[in-house]
Amino acid sequence: MASVEEIRRARRAEGPATVLAIGTATPPNCVEQSTFPDYYFRVTNSEHKTELKEKFKRICKNSMINKRYMHLTEDLLKENPNIATYSAPSLDARQEMAVVEVPKLGQEAAEKAIKEWGQPKSNITHLIFCTSTISVDMPGADYRLANLLGLCSSVTRTMMSQHGCCGGASALRLAKDVAENNAAARVLVVCCESTVICFRGPNEARIGDLVGQAIFGDAAAALIVGADPAAAELPLFQIMSAVQATIPGSDDCIRCRMREAGLLIDLAKGIAGLVSDNIEESLERAFGPWGISDWNSIFWAVHSGGPAILNQVEARLGLKPERLRVSRHVLSEYGNVSSPSVLFVLDEMRKASADEGRSTTGEGVEWGVLLGFGPGLTVETVVLRSIPIEL
Repeated sequence: MASVEEIRRARRAEGPATVLAIGTATPPNCVEQSTFPDYYFRVTNSEHKTELKEKFKRICKNSMINKRYMHLTEDLLKENPNIATYSAPSLDARQEMAVVEVPKLGQEAAEKAIKEWGQPKSNITHLIFCTSTISVDMPGADYRLANLLGLCSSVTRTMMSQHGCCGGASALRLAKDVAENNAAARVLVVCCESTVICFRGPNEARIGDLVGQAIFGDAAAALIVGADPAAAELPLFQIMSAVQATIPGSDDCIRCRMREAGLLIDLAKGIAGLVSDNIEESLERAFGPWGISDWNSIFWAVHSGGPAILNQVEARLGLKPERLRVSRHVLSEYGNVSSPSVLFVLDEMRKASADEGRSTTGEGVEWGVLLGFGPGLTVETVVLRSIPIEL
């Protein structure tokens, strides 16, 4: 008879968790950033607030965003006028939309990832769903998504909420632990966020809220994660390690409060500085065991939170401009989509490599880092290895 330790060892994977497929999705409604101020002040019946509109135009212009995607359309806002009013009770209407639309958008991204993976859905053993858009309804979005996809009733579901913009990296950290501790596990990771929960009209007393209205967008991203890839699977990135750290004294830098008027988001001005001041400590902790300290020798998948964070991280670490090129591209094309953001960056990296016939980063660089920043301030640092493409 096998010993307890032998049984435990047999149940674990031999190699590191690996990203086996990626899928992304956005709503069909695209908003151009150059025309968004006019649109925003019109649909919120705020065109008389001329000074505030000029300020909002400057925020949008400096955001380095070209376009974003949103489920909310002008017609939907006309049907639900309280959503477009700054402090009107609107949580019921927002939740009714989000409960349906968040799992649906997650389904679109998941189906793309499953198709690329090329294996039967019945091989999915675990589902991790991450969203900060809806967190109070039960059963949750994980249950709804499992039903939409037709996953096996034996799938182990985990619902992650209240992680904000670091949620994608947090979910990847959890998926790594699940995959490596369960041999043959195949984990479907889905991150989905929607501005349905936080869109509202402008208010002179809350200038900070305008930043959120100018940068956030809707999106979903999905990954298949598993260890010890089979011959029929095409691995993209190995997840070598994942650590989390909380920056001391930063509790109030990102505050998100669910109220009758929806999700109220407060973003402090010093976020980018706090992140850049503490980023090297997180990198040294994560890469120390691997003997890596040259930050220009690795590839970078950084949360596209805004130009200030990317600029200050780049300056603090002395990074070459090309290192954050993909993160800037994702910010430009989608805005800040919160938890799916870093997964969009990974997707863009491997798309570039498909044309170049190089590693999955498109840069011929083996080691890399995925960074997520969220409420706390929380820094998630994931060490990745790109896998050469077989030609």
